[in-house]
Amino acid sequence: MTAGESWAEGPGGGSVVRRILLGSQLRRLRESRGITREAAGYSIRASESKISRMELGRVSFKARDVEDLLTLYGVSDDTERGPLLGLAKESNVAGWWHTYGDVLPGWFQTYVGLEGAASLIRIYEVQFVHGLLQTESYAHAVVARGMPDAPRAEIDRRVALRLERQKILVSERAPQLHAILDEAALRRPYGDRAVMQGQLRHLIDVSEQSNITLQVMPFSFGGHAGESGAFTMLRFPESDLSDIVYLEQLTSALYLDKREEVAQYERVMKRLQEDSPDPAESRDVLRGLLQLT
Repeated sequence: MTAGESWAEGPGGGSVVRRILLGSQLRRLRESRGITREAAGYSIRASESKISRMELGRVSFKARDVEDLLTLYGVSDDTERGPLLGLAKESNVAGWWHTYGDVLPGWFQTYVGLEGAASLIRIYEVQFVHGLLQTESYAHAVVARGMPDAPRAEIDRRVALRLERQKILVSERAPQLHAILDEAALRRPYGDRAVMQGQLRHLIDVSEQSNITLQVMPFSFGGHAGESGAFTMLRFPESDLSDIVYLEQLTSALYLDKREEVAQYERVMKRLQEDSPDPAESRDVLRGLLQLT
C-alpha cells in the first residue's frame, strides 16, 4: 500500500492513523538527511517540540508546513510529494466521534480514531466488560456508576458514543477482535440482575461471530500473566505502522509503540490466550455464570 492510498472506512475514520503514518515518514526523511528537529522546526517557524509532536502524529498538519519540510529534506519530485501532501490533507478530516466532543475527552478521541482504523484489536479487561462488547443497559449502568453526579442527558450521550463505536464490529471492514475477560469483570454487578443476565447472554451470542474470539480467564486458574491490569493492543492494515498498546488512566492515557514495550505486552497477551479456556469452553463458563446470576 502506498502512502496516498485510502483504506479507512467513513469520513475521518483513518485520520489519526494517517497523522501517525505521515509523521513517521517525515521523521525517516529528516533522519536520513541528518537534519535535527531544531533545524526542521526553524524552517517552518516552529519549535523542536512541535516537530516532535508532528512526527508522533499528535497534532494536525498544515499543508504549508509539510511542503516546507519536504523541500528542506530534498523531496522535490511531485510523484513523491503528492502522496505525502495528500496524507496531510486527509489527516485533518474530522471523524464521526467529533460530534461527541462535548462528552469525549481529547485524549480519548485519539483512541477512538485508532480503534476505528485497526484490523486487529486485542484486549484484556478485569474491571468490567469492554466497551465494544457492552449492552446498552450495562453500558448505562457502568457510566452512571462512574459519574454519579452527571445529568441523565450526559450519561445518555456517553452511552450513545459507546454504541456507535460498536458498529465497527459489524461493518464491511470489521476488525478481528480477540477479547480476554477476567472472571472478575463478569461477576462484578453493574445494574440489576436483568442487566447482568442480558450482558452475559450478549457475550455468548457475539462470541459466535466469525471476527470475534472471546475467552474468559477463570478464578480457578489462580494468578496469571495479566497482573499489571487491563490493556488494549491495536494492529493496523498499513504495514508501516507498528502495533500500539493503549493503557487507559483516570484522566489520560498512554500509547506505547516502542518495539520492546509492545513485545512485553505481546508476550503477556499470548500467555493469557494460552492459559484461558478456549472460546468453546469459555462459552460454557459464561453459561455457568448466567445460571448463577
